[in-house]
Amino acid sequence: MPFDDFHVAHMTILGTAFLLALITGFVSRKTNFCTMGAFADWVSTGSTGRMKAWLLAIAVAIAGVVSLEALGLVDADNASPAYRSSELAWLQNLLGGFCFGIGMTLASGCGSKMLVRIGGGNLKSLILVLVIALVAYYMANPFSGTDDTLYSLLFHDWIQPFTMELTGKQDIGTLVAGKNHSSTARIVAGLAVVTLLIVFIFQNAEFRKQKEHIIAGLVIGLAIAGVWLVTSSIKVEAEGEAFQLSGYVENWEFLSDSDEHKPASSQSLGPQSFTIINPIGQAFGYAKSGFDNALLTCGLMIVTGIVLGSFLHAVITRGFRVEWFASFRDVARHLLGALLMGFGGVLAMGCTFGQAISGISTLSIGSFIAFSGIILGSVLTLKIQYYMIIYAGEASFIDSLRASLADLGLIPNSLRKLDPV
Repeated sequence: MPFDDFHVAHMTILGTAFLLALITGFVSRKTNFCTMGAFADWVSTGSTGRMKAWLLAIAVAIAGVVSLEALGLVDADNASPAYRSSELAWLQNLLGGFCFGIGMTLASGCGSKMLVRIGGGNLKSLILVLVIALVAYYMANPFSGTDDTLYSLLFHDWIQPFTMELTGKQDIGTLVAGKNHSSTARIVAGLAVVTLLIVFIFQNAEFRKQKEHIIAGLVIGLAIAGVWLVTSSIKVEAEGEAFQLSGYVENWEFLSDSDEHKPASSQSLGPQSFTIINPIGQAFGYAKSGFDNALLTCGLMIVTGIVLGSFLHAVITRGFRVEWFASFRDVARHLLGALLMGFGGVLAMGCTFGQAISGISTLSIGSFIAFSGIILGSVLTLKIQYYMIIYAGEASFIDSLRASLADLGLIPNSLRKLDPV
């Protein structure tokens, strides 16, 4: 889809991303779509409705990306972030996902859920998003007057050596069939994963009656695929050639007559889809710059769209309610969660949306690893919380941790001191 004018092409991408995010925010609030809530339902009551809604979104997103990529309409190979990079940062993905999973459980929701809550009047979530924004921004950007980021100071030197350099891209198709047959293998692998997920999701008759969960999964999965489509297929025609927006900006001085409407960076203009934590950090940078439009990104529009979509639903249903922290202990727990989400979301290169849906839709191994880390961190934290509630005053944190690890099969059952709950 070529455009003659860069600014028009850029605004079309930003506007479409905003619209799809607006729909996502509206539907997320209406259907109570929440990944942390999905884990809580599963651990506490065995209910899997919201978990399957999330898995359905993943399945739809994979099907969309695999199909569109086969048609040449999506370019996941050059995605931002580089999900299919030949550098498999497995420990970074796992640790980041684990930290994020703990954080979102302590904070009572992932990044997207916080945005939805802000739209509904939750001031508690607004404070937490501000904390996430600060951490996420300085994880990726240097402190004033230095070259140091939080990532370089705290993680780079010891975690980088664990990164594996692969001979090709890290998606399942390339790893299984090699570079020459990766396209076909991606289709086969993608359809296989989608089929397994659909069978697992819909084999339960009870879930087939839960229309709101089905709608949530379908709409969010299609929105993910939609942003992939628009950010990949919209290009700028210049000098007889169609450029992706990132490529156009890299060659701006040769292709454009002036610096008007030039973005500050080409990095955020590649093919991409929904991700939440890094764009929340970008929002801090945008405000810090005095709202310089050169810093507008697709991620920023997605964050804004989710909040406004939720707000729209809250107003229509008269569900707008101002909420605040219940106690000082509640403040401390949620702030710790927000800090871990900021660190973990950037370290893992994504969150429950950015890695577990958008990243997995590219069949990236790193995304599956990050997804596993998120599940482990969240479920372990939920189990510890339940043990400490049930054995209030009778068991220590260490006893609860041991019991939780034993429940998950991570340590021998003989090491536990508490009866299972």
